[in-house]
Amino acid sequence: MNDSHLAAKRFFITGGAGFIGSAVIRYLIQETSHDVINVDKLTYAGNLESLLDVSESERYHFEQVDICDAKAIERIFNEYRPDAVMHLAAESHVDRSISGPADFIYTNITGTYTMLEAARQHWMSLDEKDKPLFRFHHISTDEVYGSLGATGLFTEQTPYDPSSPYSASKASSDHLVRAWHRTYGLPVVLTNCSNNYGPYQFPEKLIPLIILNALEGKPLPIYGKGDQVRDWLYVDDHARALYKVVTEGKVGETYNIGGNNEKTNLEVVNSICELLEELVPDNCHSREGGNPEGFKGLITYVDDRPGHDQRYAIDAGKIMQDLNWQPDESFETGIRKSVEWYLENNQWCQRVMDGSYRRERLGLIQEVS
Repeated sequence: MNDSHLAAKRFFITGGAGFIGSAVIRYLIQETSHDVINVDKLTYAGNLESLLDVSESERYHFEQVDICDAKAIERIFNEYRPDAVMHLAAESHVDRSISGPADFIYTNITGTYTMLEAARQHWMSLDEKDKPLFRFHHISTDEVYGSLGATGLFTEQTPYDPSSPYSASKASSDHLVRAWHRTYGLPVVLTNCSNNYGPYQFPEKLIPLIILNALEGKPLPIYGKGDQVRDWLYVDDHARALYKVVTEGKVGETYNIGGNNEKTNLEVVNSICELLEELVPDNCHSREGGNPEGFKGLITYVDDRPGHDQRYAIDAGKIMQDLNWQPDESFETGIRKSVEWYLENNQWCQRVMDGSYRRERLGLIQEVS
């Protein structure tokens, strides 16, 4: 067990069947003594198989609820009386937000408002000794800051400049959380993280998409020149950081979380190809019409995403200094763990493909009739 200085508590996790949310729940059940209430609508990206290792725990509870359903959310607060909320539920894929922004506005903005109001009513009902101990932790993204030039890092003071419907919706939700703190006194903490990767990630995201396409001999799509830079954060490192913030972070503060792993998209894809050549050397060459160049021969350059930010990079100095957190995984160790996991869990990947997504290109602007 790795409990903080806090006694056992009850955590209300939204989006707990998603990629990051499930990592947080696995951490809470396996490494602490806290209770967990997982609230998830189970959209296309939510998958309870990600929680099979912990779902039998008596400290784990699941509610299939939409965070925009105010009555259902109020019921959960009244029934479970949580000590902390970790709000991860969100529509999160940039390409999908370009193709269909309405779901992002509804879930990310209206859903956050619904959660804030329910949390505020719950917080106001607490005893005076318990009120200061309650936390509403809002988990957000570095994409709210927009795009960096060739140098510099995002800090907690970087002005917001979102580029996509997704990042604009997350920026809006961040502003709502801060407003509920300043106006109503709700004890909140916020985090903005860089690109996550690791086990159980839905295959629309870059790393699992490239792994699965490569294994099937399909094209590996690279947007533009592939020179867009991202800071990569292993999901289990992120889960530890989130727990640090919700239990030890200062009320009203924002903490940026990054892996200190800047890579271009092309470098990421090349790294995956090289690992696959090492781990499954016969896969690409042996299939009918196999590519003589190996997996890298499958790389295909496609038109860039509309409004594609060129570079993200996080200064995580604040959380490292104030809360004594640092990532355990380098990109080299994390990407190897990720590739090995997808090779060992290909059946999981096939089961999460529920029919609505088949690794097709998303994010193309459609004509409005």
